[in-house]
Amino acid sequence: MSSCLDAARPETAPAETARFRPAIHFTARDTWLNDPNGLVFHDGLYHLFFQNNPHGSVWGNMSWGHATSRDLLHWTEHPVAIAGDETEDIFSGSVVVDHGNTSGFGTADAPALVAIYTSAYKAVSEHSGSQAQSLAYSTDAGMTWRKYGGNPVLTRNSANFRDPKVFRYEGEGDQDACWVMVAVEAQHQKVVFYRSEDLKSWDFLSDFGPANADAGEWECPDLFPLAVDGDPDDVRWVLIVNVNPGAVAGGSGGQYFVGNFDGVRFAPDPDSIAAPEGVASLPGSAAATALQECLWLDWGRDCYASVSFSNAPDDRRIIIGWMNNWDYANELPTAPWRSSMTLAREVRLTAVNGSARLVQQPVLADFCAGEGDPTAKDQLNADSFEFKNSALRLPDAVPGRAQVISAEILPGRAGRVTFNLLGNDEGSAGTVLSYNAATAKLVLDRRRSGNTGFHEKFPSVESAPLVLDDGVLKLQMVVDRCSVEVFAQGGMVVLTDLVFPAEGHAQNRLSAEGDSATILKLSVSTLA
Repeated sequence: MSSCLDAARPETAPAETARFRPAIHFTARDTWLNDPNGLVFHDGLYHLFFQNNPHGSVWGNMSWGHATSRDLLHWTEHPVAIAGDETEDIFSGSVVVDHGNTSGFGTADAPALVAIYTSAYKAVSEHSGSQAQSLAYSTDAGMTWRKYGGNPVLTRNSANFRDPKVFRYEGEGDQDACWVMVAVEAQHQKVVFYRSEDLKSWDFLSDFGPANADAGEWECPDLFPLAVDGDPDDVRWVLIVNVNPGAVAGGSGGQYFVGNFDGVRFAPDPDSIAAPEGVASLPGSAAATALQECLWLDWGRDCYASVSFSNAPDDRRIIIGWMNNWDYANELPTAPWRSSMTLAREVRLTAVNGSARLVQQPVLADFCAGEGDPTAKDQLNADSFEFKNSALRLPDAVPGRAQVISAEILPGRAGRVTFNLLGNDEGSAGTVLSYNAATAKLVLDRRRSGNTGFHEKFPSVESAPLVLDDGVLKLQMVVDRCSVEVFAQGGMVVLTDLVFPAEGHAQNRLSAEGDSATILKLSVSTLA
């Protein structure tokens, strides 16, 4: 994986798995990673901290790894930021820019970056067996960190109290400005809210849950305001809650709720609640139906622990997730690196039949920061033509690059429109994305995508309900060396899956079955 900030780093993976190293998705150089942590923008750089095992390629020895980017596509990895030690593992959390120097860690002119993370205490610690919230701070723009001597700053004497996301609440009505922490009691499926004046002393506010998908642990929450369709007079709050297991596609996934936050408690809109007491309380068939009616960030198998950047420019709300699933995370067929992040995605709220719903768009920079050459190069641009009962050959994937395939298709009388991605000459292999007009579902099938035998749960078929706009299917597919991310209908529906295609499988095809369909727009570009 190359960087626009440094020269390309040497490939350290064995030759048989080096070809899976993503071109535009972050991976650690030669170690394990999972949840994104401490996402923050500061002094022109996006900082991505992440759960990292500095000593191996499976989960363990949890510390915060660190990478930076200017464009959210090309990343430079740095030394471990906050290391676990003999007393604690460093679990997930967040970073804020303490502009008002409320913590006293910086100055008014040079605010500190403050990390709020979960200390998972080990047997030798006086807090053995508990998870509590701790602080670390940086006075050199995030490059080195010091743990606060008064840790932990918040404990509930709980074994599963974790994943603090902290933000500055500017106050409303009788509520003064303060810091707000959103964390979880993971095994009780509860989000808990606290407030603080200085990031060191915390007071309990309220809790939320269980509701909707609650069959597994709740993790990695986030809470932020968004204006519906950009209307400043219609601002809602979005609460993200990741769940494992029990997601819509199986295993790990992220759900969200839309509602109001008044500085004390979160109140969900009634139309964002499918199961008020939680899916786990329902009988089998009712639970399955309710799960489909929950609000999902991603309907695929491989998007988890999504959280948003603090301090992002222009008040943009940008999220990144872990592109993996705990069902098989430790067994992915790559070495010595294992696991990657999703693309950064900008999220907005839009009104859909009177309800506020999230839309997501991948952040795909037109230019690599600091260089003059365009990052994207067109392979194909086509407008309006009809095709029927045949496969249209699209440009092949380019070795070492990612592709963006965008299409607007009028299915017409065609029963199914299908993209076969990263396939072979015979068409007997590949990752299949199809829209079925009869079921109004978008389906992503990776059962013939290449290496699927490393875990019994990896071969899978994901589906999502999809309502077309004026009968037009709108798709943007980002295909990297071991992943497919699909953004349908402008990002109303998203599916993300890992894939590990066989050597040389790079062919892409588009077909219509049953009758003719009309391609209104079709483009294929490469990204480096």
